[in-house]
Amino acid sequence: MDHGEQDSAGERSEVGQRPEDEPGSGVVSVFGRQLKLLRVRAGLERAEFGKQVGYAAQSIASIEQGRRIPQARFIDRADEVLDAGGVLKALKDVVARAQYPAFFRDMARLEAEAVELCAYDSHVINGLLQTEEYTRAVLAMRRPLLDDETIELRVAARLARQDIFGRWPAPLLSFVMDEAVLRKPYGGKAVMRGQLEQILLLGQKRNVEIQAMPMDREDNAGIDGPYTVVTRKGGEQFVYGEVQGRSHLLTDRDETSLAAARYGIIRSQALTPRESLGYIEKLLGEL
Repeated sequence: MDHGEQDSAGERSEVGQRPEDEPGSGVVSVFGRQLKLLRVRAGLERAEFGKQVGYAAQSIASIEQGRRIPQARFIDRADEVLDAGGVLKALKDVVARAQYPAFFRDMARLEAEAVELCAYDSHVINGLLQTEEYTRAVLAMRRPLLDDETIELRVAARLARQDIFGRWPAPLLSFVMDEAVLRKPYGGKAVMRGQLEQILLLGQKRNVEIQAMPMDREDNAGIDGPYTVVTRKGGEQFVYGEVQGRSHLLTDRDETSLAAARYGIIRSQALTPRESLGYIEKLLGEL
């Protein structure tokens, strides 16, 4: 899930991925056309422009044709070299969302605006808590197989979402995980050891609460599966669920209120945050 050949490993991860949308459509295509217009206006051939921004002419062509998603650093540099006056930078946020699979893009936007996020997970550790190694291992298990370039780009995108932990004002973040999630050694014992250590570190943050749902619980209101409740400023709530590469986003107020209430029950059935961190320390000692 990682490298490629150089133009390759280093450059490809910087330039971007093939968008989930059809080539030549959407914001990626708009960005590409705008980039080409500015480059031609500046009197630069692709090879010459590529040298100034640090990319091969073939990569520039892919971006201009809407076949690859440019990364933030490329956009900033291109805007400067082409004297675009911020025209390209203005598209940076919407282009950034295109790095996610199509089914996750709405959730990525809501996540970035959340004042509160509550997640229940029963299959894998929540993406916001994952280490790079754990993420890579999970993506490698996908069937059909993802190519190495796509895996690396999705790893980078998932890690970028973890900026939420450094945001200010700090959002309130709550995670409840089934005990089984904490025991599955995806990627091997070394990867799981690093993952549990990261959970313990994040659990020390004042705005983060992590709870474990023991397998011996006879009642679990999360029986219907994993989901996330996101609250935006003003109190508007959304509920996100995902299964088999398909997602659903609930916006109906009655449904989101019920989901939020159900999450409260799940939290009450799980170990307390203090008990959970002690339990995770115990699991770490067993690895």
